[in-house]
Amino acid sequence: MRVFNFAPGPATLPAPVLEQARDELLDWRGSGMSVMEVSHRSKPFIAAAEEAEALLRELLSVPANYKVLFLQGGATGQFAAIPLNLAAADSTVDYLNTGAWSKKAIGEAKRLVARVNVVADEASSGYTTVPEAAALKLTAGAAYVHYTPNETIGGVEFPYVPATGAVPLVADMSSTILSRPIEVSKFGLIYAGAQKNIGPSGLTVVIVRDDLIGKARSGIPSVWDYKAMADEGSMLNTPATFAWYFAGLVFRWMKAQGGLTAIGERNRAKAQLLYAAIDGSGFYSNPVAVTARSWMNVPFTLRDPALDKTFLAEAQAAGLTNLAGHRSAGGMRASIYNAMPPEGVAALVAFMQEFQRRHG
Repeated sequence: MRVFNFAPGPATLPAPVLEQARDELLDWRGSGMSVMEVSHRSKPFIAAAEEAEALLRELLSVPANYKVLFLQGGATGQFAAIPLNLAAADSTVDYLNTGAWSKKAIGEAKRLVARVNVVADEASSGYTTVPEAAALKLTAGAAYVHYTPNETIGGVEFPYVPATGAVPLVADMSSTILSRPIEVSKFGLIYAGAQKNIGPSGLTVVIVRDDLIGKARSGIPSVWDYKAMADEGSMLNTPATFAWYFAGLVFRWMKAQGGLTAIGERNRAKAQLLYAAIDGSGFYSNPVAVTARSWMNVPFTLRDPALDKTFLAEAQAAGLTNLAGHRSAGGMRASIYNAMPPEGVAALVAFMQEFQRRHG
């Protein structure tokens, strides 16, 4: 039986895509081989890779002056690759700190850049807020500004895109990419681990403006050099072929769903349903400021923490899995990415209401 999987990543995947991958697993496109056995240099795989890129460009309306790279190393690898490609060792870079993943990116940047300015720090709120747009004190002439539009652990999301003028804006969109339409031209670079809204773990997408590549530091490993990877079609080394293939299937599924406008409307409705159930209960609570609530990751606590284990056990028995909050936060967390159907959120809400009736 398929459960409703609320894991933060690796996350639930679209059932029709899993079924297609299953049906093609032993014989991909009549080759008599699995896609996992096909050379990444073969014409059929190159065609599949190019189709995946074209679909991603179409979904996000990526301008022609941006490269799309399919890399490895996760978003964590990009914490280092970004300063190594976009900033000299003696540069100044700006970072917004809104939670665990921002902090990790800042820590890596401090190893590689002389001046890392944390221009907004939401630690005082327990990372339950984002800075006001007008309060940002950005550094003139910084090499770039980095922020995390959605913090997976804390369930905090920016309701706006920071205005950085001529300074390139860099965004870790691992938890929010493809969840709604965005204007790519507002960003110098977007990066995202695949394991939330794109496909299996092992693949990282980087969308980078042309004028920002070709400036990597001397001595940078070639697999982290955006120009080197772009010149080789992301195949300087053997790529994560299965994850890339699977991402292409997901992109095709998204297009069939009506594209990002339709997906965004569905995601908004799912989040509203769950937050309404939390806010109206008197039994559950969400710690995040209403204006900064994530559509993708919804943390919540029970009025009596002693019931946490019971809640999780009963939810598991009801086919609602991976609802435990991050080990650093406790409580519960429901990740409701693109592939989580509205029926899954409705089932969670119904369970929460019944649990409250019996234990409240």
